[in-house]
Amino acid sequence: MPVPGPPLGCLLGPTDALPHPPRRVLVAGTSGAGKSTLAGGIAAVLGISYVELDALFHGPQWTPRPEFAEDVRRFVRAPSWVTEYQYHAVRPLLLGEADTLVWLDHPKPFVMRRLVVRTVRRRLVGEHLWNGNYEPPLRTVFTDREHLWRWAWKSHGRMRDKLTQILAGEHGSRLAIVRLRGQREVDRWRAGPLRQAAGLDEESLR
Repeated sequence: MPVPGPPLGCLLGPTDALPHPPRRVLVAGTSGAGKSTLAGGIAAVLGISYVELDALFHGPQWTPRPEFAEDVRRFVRAPSWVTEYQYHAVRPLLLGEADTLVWLDHPKPFVMRRLVVRTVRRRLVGEHLWNGNYEPPLRTVFTDREHLWRWAWKSHGRMRDKLTQILAGEHGSRLAIVRLRGQREVDRWRAGPLRQAAGLDEESLR
């Protein structure tokens, strides 16, 4: 059995035991923080499904899919899932059904470096993203006011404000909220509390 953790409503760190086995998990953070990568890893450790919100949201030619909100309503009714905490229209729905939220609170330079490298790599190799979409030409960083790099730079501090509001609100008293800063903390949490919650820690199996 997992070691009992701090009570719900506390902000947990990379070595704090989770108060319950996570079954409906959100991963929060700015663009480039590694939400999708961590969400997929959490799903693999817990043996539950990962739903990528970007794949549900983006239709051909980057147009929003009209079925997006209904698709989200459908999958959050399932007993277990992992997904990203993003898209303003569905955030209240996601938050209302989740039992665990993992916050990637990385420094801005760390996030921007990751985002630039990811974008350039995707563009150079022609990586297919979702529903026929690919990264736009790199020159659009100079012509598109809503380019992802600009958006990530401007919005980095907003996620901290959102999480502060969650902690102070009604959901903060029932969610297990884990704050991870930097890749070392992510790795430590995955190897420790997450595996313990999944019953995979060696000591928990004795």
